[in-house]
Amino acid sequence: MIARKLGRVAYEPTWRAMQAFNKARTPESEDQLWMVEHPPVFTLGLAGRPEHVLAPGDIPVIATDRGGQVTYHGPGQAVGYVLLDLRRAGYGVRELVRRLEQAVIEVLAGYGIAGERRAGMPGVYVRGAKIAAIGLRVARGSTYHGVALNADLDLEPFARIDPCGYPGLACTRLADEGVRDSMEQVQQKLELSLRKCLIQS
Repeated sequence: MIARKLGRVAYEPTWRAMQAFNKARTPESEDQLWMVEHPPVFTLGLAGRPEHVLAPGDIPVIATDRGGQVTYHGPGQAVGYVLLDLRRAGYGVRELVRRLEQAVIEVLAGYGIAGERRAGMPGVYVRGAKIAAIGLRVARGSTYHGVALNADLDLEPFARIDPCGYPGLACTRLADEGVRDSMEQVQQKLELSLRKCLIQS
């Protein structure tokens, strides 16, 4: 799996690049992991309903092709996009979601934080507050989009939406859990954990 560190990049061109990569890939194409940050943006998944965007203000809203509802991306959030050939990996979407969650749970454990799953609500939670969101698209047997871990981003925009379609869902971040690592350090730990969890048998 090739890891690419793309830095802070606009959401829509990155999404379009993932689509293009997926469309052009062959059975020989190597899987990739793109580590990014985004400027402030709300994204609506295929199941997203506009009424869950309460007051976007000056933050753009982009309807995208991943699963799920509405979420927020912004500076201080570590995003890992997983461009994975599921047929070659030998597991399905549900197992991929479990592995993405496990990667985050292991990063949190390294900081002494207990991350949890919630039935029917993909992502990772700390004492009931969401700290990581997952959204995926499967096309041609391969995936794109991925996981977003709140490191030290401004949480205020989450109050402008119903996160993942749940009114009043609390969100948290590593900074509020006592983590003082830089974004680069958090991204590095997430990248290593994702690579481990995605390729282990």
